[in-house]
Amino acid sequence: MAYTTINKPSDYFNTLLYSGNDTAQRQLTGVGFQPDLVWIKGRSGTYANGYAHFVFDGVRGVGKQIHTNLTNAESTNLNNLYSFDNDGFSLGQSGVDAVTNGPSTEYVAWNWLASNTTASNTDGTITSTVSANTTAGFSIATYTGNQSSGATFGHGLGTTPSCFIIKCTSTADIWVVYHKSLGGGDNYLRLNTTGATSTGDNVFASTAPSSSLITLGDVTSTNYSGRTYVCYSFAEKKGFSKFGSYVGNGSTDGTFVYTGFKPAFVLVKNTQTTVNSWEIHDNKRDTFNVGTKRLYPNADASEGSGTYIDMLSNGFKWRSTDGGHNSANTFIYMAFAENPIVTSTKLPATAR
Repeated sequence: MAYTTINKPSDYFNTLLYSGNDTAQRQLTGVGFQPDLVWIKGRSGTYANGYAHFVFDGVRGVGKQIHTNLTNAESTNLNNLYSFDNDGFSLGQSGVDAVTNGPSTEYVAWNWLASNTTASNTDGTITSTVSANTTAGFSIATYTGNQSSGATFGHGLGTTPSCFIIKCTSTADIWVVYHKSLGGGDNYLRLNTTGATSTGDNVFASTAPSSSLITLGDVTSTNYSGRTYVCYSFAEKKGFSKFGSYVGNGSTDGTFVYTGFKPAFVLVKNTQTTVNSWEIHDNKRDTFNVGTKRLYPNADASEGSGTYIDMLSNGFKWRSTDGGHNSANTFIYMAFAENPIVTSTKLPATAR
């Protein structure tokens, strides 16, 4: 039996690097699929430091942008994303507003595949619109709140999500992150801040998600009457994705985290402090060990540099004492694969 049914993880998640050139309706290829979720950030140069993260998805529609480092409501700007394409996506018009394609700027785009289609989901007390990829364990759902504690909506995964992220799109509000390692109930993190784990605010009506439903409280960030929301859900798939926690050791011979694959993407957050940012490391900005580049979902800062991470054949290992990933605290992480340890082709993964 194969270790995983996903022999080529880049069919479902892939990172694309590109240089901005201020060209109208520019098509970017090389993703390998038509993405349903595109997350873009300027890394260095003119449109990097001081410019937001941009998140687009196919359920809300092209050009509709939200920003992980801001509480802003959704806005529409085809200057920044014009279309989702078969092998990538197209950026919009040139000019001062085209901050996802600005001149003299290096960019990264993280891309996920859902289903490239949408369907109405009536599993819960709130009807949702869903694009789901049950093979890769990823779905996008939109819904309208009803301010009823205990209300539910369907996520479409057919298995219990390990992590999901909710953002109100009609009104300014926080990004709410549920992660199984936070202890369930109403424990959550805010993607747009450096804050530690919060609890007791009735964001999820003290109820963990099920194989079909996410339960909501009656607060503005997840379920206020008449407001619209988007939810990105992730279920763990052996050899492709892993969601867990670890305790740092505060050493340059840092904590090793087993994932069962060579990581392509690692998102991590210190759950105990209010000063450390979220961090993203990936296999395209760093192509060999030790990895030296990181970006911060909660900040508009350009790419940080240092001595950070080894991406290994079966997990990742920290190489610094930085409080963002390896102090003596508890951290949660999300990881997606470059290569599983062993596929049905029986070719083992190797460290880079």
